Amino acid sequence: MSKFFRYFSRTDAVLWGISAFMIVLSAAVFRGGSVLAVIASLIGVTSIIINAKGHPAGQLMMIFFALFYGYISWTFSYYGEMMTYLGMTGPMALFSFITWLRNPFKEGRAEVRVNSLSTAETVFMCLLTAGVTLIFFYILRFFHTANLLPSTVSVTTSFAAVYLTMRRSAFFSLVYAMNDIVLIVLWAMASTEDVSYVSVLICFVMFLVSDIYGFVCWMKMKKRQAAENEYPGAERA
Repeated sequence: MSKFFRYFSRTDAVLWGISAFMIVLSAAVFRGGSVLAVIASLIGVTSIIINAKGHPAGQLMMIFFALFYGYISWTFSYYGEMMTYLGMTGPMALFSFITWLRNPFKEGRAEVRVNSLSTAETVFMCLLTAGVTLIFFYILRFFHTANLLPSTVSVTTSFAAVYLTMRRSAFFSLVYAMNDIVLIVLWAMASTEDVSYVSVLICFVMFLVSDIYGFVCWMKMKKRQAAENEYPGAERA
């Protein structure tokens, strides 16, 4: 147990504590839906903190978050969010979990090896993301999705984020942060019609902070791994 707690830094613990407190408080003040929404939010923010450490367990938790969040999105007719998380984010998190397990930085370390995308793959990802966005726009319009434009943009950022996650790029957290901004807009719109959704809005505000923190952690991790590869005897920072 002591080894488990030493794995997380004081910053990790403080950020998780503040996020959990704000999620629970907002749910209590605004009567945010159900216990299910609170559980989903806590799973989500925990997943982000663990992902910031490069631990595969974060992706496993993301699968459960996708299931809960998909249901919550369905309750407000955000079919784009529902289909994105149930049909894309959840399955891709499973693939990412397997990929991260198969690519540890060093034997015995619960830390994934950070990868860098080539220019060709980056172009391929952009084209693939554009194609997915176009397809989903017509699907979401067909199902009369609420707030169609931001919902479509959410699909764009979500797909790019899960692709980068699966490819172990340090930029996945940054793109997730972009997605968080879109979701903040979406749930702010929902909150104007039903105040109970303010708790979901607060959830994604905390996700934004955590994802930015995760990006900083991965950039440091990438630099450290490069240094250790160059000097094999170097100690882990």
